[in-house]
Amino acid sequence: MYTAIKLLTLPLLFLILSAFLYPIDGYERTGIKRLKRLELIQLGEIKTTTPLPSGALRSWNDISLNLQALNQDSLSTFFKEDVQLQKDISGLFRGLDKSYSLSVVDISDPAKVRYAHRNETLGYQPGSVGKLAVLVAIFTQLEKIYPDSWENRMALLKNRSVKSGVWGLTDEHTVPIYNIEKNTLVKRQVIASDVFTLYEWVDHMLSVSNNGAASIVWREALLMAAFGNEYPELTEEQALAYFKETPKKELTDLGNDVVNLPLRALGITTDEWRLGSFFTRGANTYVGDKGGSIGTPLGLMKFLVMLEQGNVIDEASSLEMKRLMYMTDRRIRYAQSPALKEAAVYFKSGSLYKCDRSKGEPCGKYQGNVQNFMNSVIIVEHPDNCRYMVVLMSNVLRKNSASDHMYLASAIDKIIRKG
Repeated sequence: MYTAIKLLTLPLLFLILSAFLYPIDGYERTGIKRLKRLELIQLGEIKTTTPLPSGALRSWNDISLNLQALNQDSLSTFFKEDVQLQKDISGLFRGLDKSYSLSVVDISDPAKVRYAHRNETLGYQPGSVGKLAVLVAIFTQLEKIYPDSWENRMALLKNRSVKSGVWGLTDEHTVPIYNIEKNTLVKRQVIASDVFTLYEWVDHMLSVSNNGAASIVWREALLMAAFGNEYPELTEEQALAYFKETPKKELTDLGNDVVNLPLRALGITTDEWRLGSFFTRGANTYVGDKGGSIGTPLGLMKFLVMLEQGNVIDEASSLEMKRLMYMTDRRIRYAQSPALKEAAVYFKSGSLYKCDRSKGEPCGKYQGNVQNFMNSVIIVEHPDNCRYMVVLMSNVLRKNSASDHMYLASAIDKIIRKG
């Protein structure tokens, strides 16, 4: 366990949560304690007024990759426009703000993949969707430490505990803390003394989109890159000394490389998806910003395709990352569409807004008048094997676009299902 530096939420910018993820029977595999509570709810041992949707009840062992049979195919194979699908998708955007951008890949029949798009190369601030790059970063470093043992990678995630310190402060999003012995659940902000396993920090980063957790996971990936095979035995004191004694430029370059070079290895260009700064400001004590952050529907769709192929690092890593994206609780925005209730969804949502109240214009939460990014990344798997992937990004000023995202989800689902 070790302490690091204070994280302050970026002023006027708000990164939003998704929902609880990972299959509910995953506690024994991962040690993520909140999963035990979900398992007990499903068994009827804990009562709840908000039962899980039917699409959220898959076992971890039921989750699989959809494009393994095509894992040797180049990315360009998946981005050939289907005339009818493109016509139908384009028709959805009449009357909607021009800032909406989209990439859709229908993989219901892997032998006949269908693609449609709208402004798919337009860049947006990715917000919390960028945490998927941090997920790739830590799994990349795990593979470098244990290239020949998936079991050792899993054991490190499950058994290594690290302290928040001030890195985990001051995100307003709470994290779920479940005490198995007392059967109590507390949802609160992360405090400096909190200790979680690497798996739990990753889960907090994705399931409730906690910004402090994202910075901690990124910090761990950086330390893995710096210490290599020595990382599993790294002490708190050694980590602190490293951050204090290493020049800031060196830390900045390494931190930037850790999250971005794995994306380049996937064929995603720097203009298609990159991260330039940690998710909370306290990290800047040691690690500076570099290059800015950007995401495009095409860049993020490349990631989803490679994930389903099993080509993000390796097959085992791709599958585990997909499990970590699986939604097992309240669905929001795009994923909240009633059309997806029975579907398994693998989802990450994010928003980032900025207000300038001197303009005298309406401005509020998710309704920024300077920036108002809202992004959704999703894999949908219906029980009848209708399967597809969507990346939807928007920047509609002065409007909460959540309802539009949900409307588009239902409309896109209808189009895909008609074939």
